[in-house]
Amino acid sequence: MEVHVLKREFLYNGVKLPDTSPTMTPEQVKDSYTHLYPELATAAIEGPEAVAGKLVYKFVRAIGAKG
Repeated sequence: MEVHVLKREFLYNGVKLPDTSPTMTPEQVKDSYTHLYPELATAAIEGPEAVAGKLVYKFVRAIGAKG
């Protein structure tokens, strides 16, 4: 039996975001990007989905009305 470690990829609004650290959870990675994308603070995480030998996570903004 062979074990293959799949690399992670994070997507937000069509932008590929590098995995800041493979030891971090997807939630921690999301938090690390909130300084660049403040709207990620309330975003949901979808995935992972195996695509082309990678685990792809998507950060999806929360949809709702202000006020």
